[in-house]
Amino acid sequence: MKHIILIALIAVFGFSAQAQTKKNKNLKYATEVNGNCEQCKKRIEKAAFGVPGVKTASWDMSSHQLTVILNEEKSSPADLNKAIAKVGHDTKEVKAAQADYDNLHSCCKYERQ
Repeated sequence: MKHIILIALIAVFGFSAQAQTKKNKNLKYATEVNGNCEQCKKRIEKAAFGVPGVKTASWDMSSHQLTVILNEEKSSPADLNKAIAKVGHDTKEVKAAQADYDNLHSCCKYERQ
């Protein structure tokens, strides 16, 4: 009887370990981030680099695209979007709180949708 219980436990733990998905250590992720100027670029990239696991971050002023490479074992794209919104910039996925947007310099205030 003890052998049957032991075998059942091994089977359950073995299958649950296989069910876990492997996280990407070099996920290439891009999202739209609203901003206007070089100050915005510095602020957005600084916020991105403040997220654990972000290896590269580059925001293009003309296309408003933030491109990053991040380690999903340390953070997720959702964490990145929240960090960008926290410094006052809306992303395609997360809108910044009004108070955070209001703290932006006047030249950095973009038309919100």
